[in-house]
Amino acid sequence: MTSQENQTNSDASADLETRLLDAALLHVVFDGWSQATFEAAIADCGVNPVLARAICPRGAVDLALAYHRRGDQQMLARFATADLSELRFRDKIATLVRYRLEAAEDKEAVRRGVTLFAVPHHAAEGLKAVWGTCDAIWTALGDSSEDFNWYSKRTTLSGVYSATLLYWLGDDSPDHQATWEFLDRRIDNVMQFEKVKADLGKNPLLKPLLAGPAWLSGQIRRPAARDDLPGRHDRN
Repeated sequence: MTSQENQTNSDASADLETRLLDAALLHVVFDGWSQATFEAAIADCGVNPVLARAICPRGAVDLALAYHRRGDQQMLARFATADLSELRFRDKIATLVRYRLEAAEDKEAVRRGVTLFAVPHHAAEGLKAVWGTCDAIWTALGDSSEDFNWYSKRTTLSGVYSATLLYWLGDDSPDHQATWEFLDRRIDNVMQFEKVKADLGKNPLLKPLLAGPAWLSGQIRRPAARDDLPGRHDRN
């Protein structure tokens, strides 16, 4: 099969996934990301169930992940056209998290997704999806950290993003203003921690306290190209 044929097949698969996802969103509010939703989406699209299962082997779980990826793509597209040059770095992070939440056009679909990925046998996929979002944010902002810092930044932001997401789901304030204030407080806490850590590193009396973490950082190396790590997906 030629590369052009492979691309054609890939485009056709992506188009079918999009159609299935759009159809599924009409049913998620009633049935969640479930087998019933997946079967209803197949019926609405009028596609062969075997073909649909080939595109989404895990059914609605794969569609829920596709919905999450769509939100990431919309966040990055909005960022590409925005001018954030005048913002402080912490405000750029907050803005991208806000872009990501605002990309979720259907709050109930997100709520049902949170429920789905709270189930133990789907939890790893949910964590990987959140990690991928936070990796996309740091990468978009030009992060070039290595080793332990690469992981710690994404882990920390994953905690901020997850907490803000849960707050947003229950927020009925005008324009979700309470959520954005909550987000600012969480990011301020993180930035204060980073400042304390940096100050410790500069203090010759306190520097020995960092000997253990520094040694650990030296043992961890960020792989140059590992597809099995959370968030290391292709963004071409």
